[in-house]
Amino acid sequence: MSKPIVAIVGRPNVGKSTFFNRIIGRRVSIVEDTPGVTRDRIYAEAEWNGITFGLVDTGGIEPASSDVILSQMREQAQIAMDMADVIIFIVDGKAGLTTADNEVATMLRRTGKHVILVVNKIDNPSNLPDNFYDFYELGIGVPVPVSAANMLNFGDVLDDIVENIPEEALEEDEDSIKIAVVGKPNVGKSSLINCLLGENRVIVSNIAGTTRDSIDTPFEKDGQKYVLIDTAGIRRKSKVNDDIEKYSVIRAVAAVERCHVALLVIDANEGITEQDKKIAGIAHEAGKGILVVVNKWDLIEKETNTMRDFKKTIDFEFPFMTYAPSVFISVHEKQRVFQVIDMANKIQENRTYRVPTGQLNSLISDAVMMKQPPSDKGKRLKIYYAAQIGTEPPLFSFQINKRDLMHFSYARYLENRIRDAFGGFEGTSIKFIFREKGEKGEV
Repeated sequence: MSKPIVAIVGRPNVGKSTFFNRIIGRRVSIVEDTPGVTRDRIYAEAEWNGITFGLVDTGGIEPASSDVILSQMREQAQIAMDMADVIIFIVDGKAGLTTADNEVATMLRRTGKHVILVVNKIDNPSNLPDNFYDFYELGIGVPVPVSAANMLNFGDVLDDIVENIPEEALEEDEDSIKIAVVGKPNVGKSSLINCLLGENRVIVSNIAGTTRDSIDTPFEKDGQKYVLIDTAGIRRKSKVNDDIEKYSVIRAVAAVERCHVALLVIDANEGITEQDKKIAGIAHEAGKGILVVVNKWDLIEKETNTMRDFKKTIDFEFPFMTYAPSVFISVHEKQRVFQVIDMANKIQENRTYRVPTGQLNSLISDAVMMKQPPSDKGKRLKIYYAAQIGTEPPLFSFQINKRDLMHFSYARYLENRIRDAFGGFEGTSIKFIFREKGEKGEV
């Protein structure tokens, strides 16, 4: 089973994101004094008294709103409530009880889940305002006064959470493969995830930048557990004008840092842009697995070699990651969409692949015989020993006579020989470290 899930819900601007960030100890959700900023669920792991649980921050609920974004925020919150083991309902202690609070409380009572009523913005719990007692009318339970900004009474809330997590939800979860879906805005990232999951887990609209936060969605396929991370579209810094989008860009980059495999989604109509190269570079430099996903392929007029030519373009535009496979899909037509997860799974297997030391050194000896190492001023490079010392990505250590003699072109030659010989590294970079004989040190 997945880790127990705790969902934070409430109407906009009551302090849900601040509360979320304080619990997990780092800034994940956007905190801004603008209602509707957190428009999707945000997922992170939290721990209290030795119990780990998933914490979900939701978009604010506006029960009576007909606005398309706000209505989808209600849907997001409903999904979070459906999947939650415990629900935290946050209300605004300064604003007092509102009609919207009553409507949200009605939604929550229908879930049958344990609900913790948290009255936020109470800076002095020993001197409660008169309107605090109005929250008893919600019929959810005893309100807990807190100050998210100052972390007052958080211990009481966390104690309540762990005491009411169902025992069956505390079973150990196996490691999941984390897949980050990255790319420019409006290339179909959220649509791809919705297609893979079979339900509208993330907001989809034609407005570039709709997904402002990174959203983690756990799921399972063929017995393997995954987490899909839908990131905010990464834009050029010159186009990121407001603070909200600046936070989104930082989180999108951070999503790549914590994933195993990055799906670089490209719009087939637009082709490969400079921004696509920058995004690919982020994943490559981080040593992540990479799968290039060319979306909207149904809109391209085809000739005999159209796909082959596009693949050549990918290799030309991304010369630093020719190891990355590509798949051409149409989310709209559901063409080859479900190959994506299988390919990502294989890429992660490749990232954890280990080459036996004996076979590796035999290969290196043959490679040296076939192509003489470089030399400088009469001194030639010698490779004494090689071993794979790490995975994710595969990391190889070479003991050599002089580091300056290892030219990058010869290192590339050795990498190609390793890839050709073992065939287990498609989709992942390979890292090398060169040490002179007798030299010690950490990677």
